[in-house]
Amino acid sequence: MAVDVLILTNGPGEVSTWVKPVVQQLRQQEPDHEKMRLSVMLSPCPHASGGETDSLRSYGEVDRVQGPGDFFQFILSGKTAEDWTWHRQGVVVFLGGDQLYAVWAAKRLGYRTVVYAEWQPRWLNWVDRFGMMQAGTNVPAKYQPKLTVVGDLMADVESVEITELPFAPGTQVIGLMPGSKPDKLRPGVPLSLAIAQQLHQIHPTLEFIIPVAPTVTPNILAQYADPAQNSTVEVMEGPHAQLVTPDDGLPYFQIKDGPNVRLWTDFPAHTLLKRCTLCVTTVGANTAQLGSLAVPMVVLLPTQQLDVMRTWDGFWGLLCQLPVVGTGLTKLINTVAFAYIQRTNRRFAWPNIWAKEEVVPELLGRITAGDVCDRISTYLNHPDQLEAMAQNLRNLRGPSGAARRFTQLILETLNYP
Repeated sequence: MAVDVLILTNGPGEVSTWVKPVVQQLRQQEPDHEKMRLSVMLSPCPHASGGETDSLRSYGEVDRVQGPGDFFQFILSGKTAEDWTWHRQGVVVFLGGDQLYAVWAAKRLGYRTVVYAEWQPRWLNWVDRFGMMQAGTNVPAKYQPKLTVVGDLMADVESVEITELPFAPGTQVIGLMPGSKPDKLRPGVPLSLAIAQQLHQIHPTLEFIIPVAPTVTPNILAQYADPAQNSTVEVMEGPHAQLVTPDDGLPYFQIKDGPNVRLWTDFPAHTLLKRCTLCVTTVGANTAQLGSLAVPMVVLLPTQQLDVMRTWDGFWGLLCQLPVVGTGLTKLINTVAFAYIQRTNRRFAWPNIWAKEEVVPELLGRITAGDVCDRISTYLNHPDQLEAMAQNLRNLRGPSGAARRFTQLILETLNYP
């Protein structure tokens, strides 16, 4: 009997680090698209880059994709933008968004549900199975049989083998990872380029590369490097940088009085990241991937322009999006929030959250390129500190195979042979 697997997801991190390894595993288990049809729906997400739909359509394992603009029409009426048909047997798989959406979608289709939960499983009465990132969740005993520890999907993205890297052997490489969401790219791109410019003056033999997120393009990055399109360039003291796209070779930013910063667009770029001496990254899924690869990192959360940082979830995020008063509320909320964060020493990088202590440095506040360069120079001058950080990250890594275990949970819920 043919079956449908409907995957619900939302943001760029979930698309690239949760959906990708799961659909790869599902296709390995059932390569016949006629027997198992994989569909992905995006729900609206304030952190979305806008490129998630195209990114999903590039996944050969996936049969159908619907963008976030049509999501609530499906939830409320069961109608999809392209009038999808559905097999009698199927399962709804939650891989990002609000867990309640999976319950609604399953009720609409008459399917069972499987939810991947990093921390807290919700709607325990109505969800059939939960794949948990880790054990220790405090839920009533009667619901415990629904929970299965599968591990961390972020650590399970399959690596694409890169046969040729654009660096000479022995070259020290700094990876710059400004993020994939507008609120992170706005300060992240000019700050990253400023770091490259200043580090080049201190360490002229360094090479620099940006592993471009799958939902972003070099042209999008160029917009955030352009002061005419991004007012935060001046705030972050970003250098003049021009995007160059040669006929052969990688595109790159040509920084005035600085180095060329190459742009790597293949994804996933694990082989490239493992080649990096150190990465400079924003908070988010990047820190989990780097941690899983044991790549040393410096994590940045700049707060120079508090009126444009609208990355909060839930009620506070909705307040920040209000017309007219949203900008003022954003600045107020961010000012109070960051003061609280600094006072309580809250951690944002995933390795630090896992370890419950600082394994990798987090720089929060009015960060300048000079501040970051001083920290990186210290590491470059003391390679033993870099190796100690890498070893601590290796010690934190959990067992691989989370996507395989979660896929098995999906197949069991489907009663698929």
